[in-house]
Amino acid sequence: MRIKTRAHFAFLLALLLTSSLIQAKESESPGDLKSEIKEYINHHLKDSHDFNLFSYTNDDSNEHIYVGIPLPVLLWDNGLKVFSSSKLKHGEGLANVNGNHYRLYHDKIYKTNSNGDIQLDEFNHPTNTKPIDFSLTKGVVSIIFTCLIMFLIFNNLAKSYIKNGLIAVGVGRFFEPIILYVRDEIAIPNIGVKHYKKYMSYLLTIFFFIWFLNLLGLMPFGINVTGNIAITFSLALLTFLITNFTGKKDYWKHIFWMPGVPLPMKIVLAPIELLGVFIKPFSLMIRLYANISAGHIVLMSLIALMFIFKSWIGSTLSFILAFSISIIEILVALLQAYIFTVLSALYFGFASEEHDHNE
Repeated sequence: MRIKTRAHFAFLLALLLTSSLIQAKESESPGDLKSEIKEYINHHLKDSHDFNLFSYTNDDSNEHIYVGIPLPVLLWDNGLKVFSSSKLKHGEGLANVNGNHYRLYHDKIYKTNSNGDIQLDEFNHPTNTKPIDFSLTKGVVSIIFTCLIMFLIFNNLAKSYIKNGLIAVGVGRFFEPIILYVRDEIAIPNIGVKHYKKYMSYLLTIFFFIWFLNLLGLMPFGINVTGNIAITFSLALLTFLITNFTGKKDYWKHIFWMPGVPLPMKIVLAPIELLGVFIKPFSLMIRLYANISAGHIVLMSLIALMFIFKSWIGSTLSFILAFSISIIEILVALLQAYIFTVLSALYFGFASEEHDHNE
């Protein structure tokens, strides 16, 4: 009930924020409104240097005002340069840091002159110097926040086991059955009783990490961490490395020289099996990225339809559909974490399985 209530609040607040960001005057053409909606959705899917709540245009100065939580920008440009992302003003401002000028252009920070000019080559690629960016973007902050939450929850759960004779107390009572489920229904069936323990720490970490980040993505701050292909690539890479570095000789033997298979077929199948080693983590990366991104796009698009229809029938229908999708996204958040964990456990099972080829 508490999770559903938070989802209702997140949806309503997201609707309010979307309406403030997709303000269109009556004189604007539908094409302009659709372009603005598309730009907003693309901005929502990308990482940024601040948590943007809403924006509005000052009628007197015609200036675009952004309201949100700025984050620190850390640049390495002949030394460390630190300043607030509010100086960048979403690419509309020019940050002056000790005589050096920086500007945000297509979500990247470039060094410019005092006028903020961006020089482009014949392919419209910036030729300005791009400092090394160590900034705390909203994606990075979300990951750090998720890691801290996980540490606090499971550290307290471990302490409660020690103090209460392996009996969970407090919030640990909610997470203990989930941990046991990952062990008994995911790790042991797919990896086996003999080898599952050495993979449990990773499986539990990856399950709760993805689940919590997915839930965080339902909050109305525009956080889309698991919809970032760089993040899903990193997670899939970890599974790939663990699978292949812990793989036993039977695992590699079944890839390069399958037992009991005629010699001509071994030559044909070996490249295919080797290709499968890379396809498996690639599918992990794309599946998580595509499903989470699609959910955000559908939800934002349904909300935006209200401003296109501009009628009580169309807007009411869009509201109902968007509200339903926001509830379904709670299930998707858990489902995607489950699928990623199950497939990782399955790959670990392939790597650690032992065969008796004499039988």
